[in-house]
Amino acid sequence: MPHLTISSDKAELDVPAIHHFLSTQSAWASGIALATVQRAIDHSLCFGGTLDGRQVAFARVVSDYATFAYLVDVYVLEEYRGRGYSKRLMEAVMAHPDLQGLRRFMLATSTAHGLYARYGFTAPLRPETLMERYFPDLYRQ
Repeated sequence: MPHLTISSDKAELDVPAIHHFLSTQSAWASGIALATVQRAIDHSLCFGGTLDGRQVAFARVVSDYATFAYLVDVYVLEEYRGRGYSKRLMEAVMAHPDLQGLRRFMLATSTAHGLYARYGFTAPLRPETLMERYFPDLYRQ
């Protein structure tokens, strides 16, 4: 199996490829503008997974690096799924030195509960304490 290289160096990210996936293939960011993706990347800890020079995986973490983090925009391109790359990506995220010792690390998923459970993520212990403002169709307006 070819080796997936994972880097948190933003200079190595293929931002147009990330935008293309998020805006046309993701269930959560359909229609998102390139400028919005770039701003999100600029203000996040990002992980790009490359294979033979092509970016095939991505994850982004929003954090204060002291107490809290939120994992978002995790994907592996469809034609590269089923090869363990999502696990490699998550291992890199969870091992990153800036993300250790956090009190709360959150994410939202509708399809990958099994993947995230491997890394200690569970349903909220006290869901009654969580609130949100959520605009699911914001980018399609």
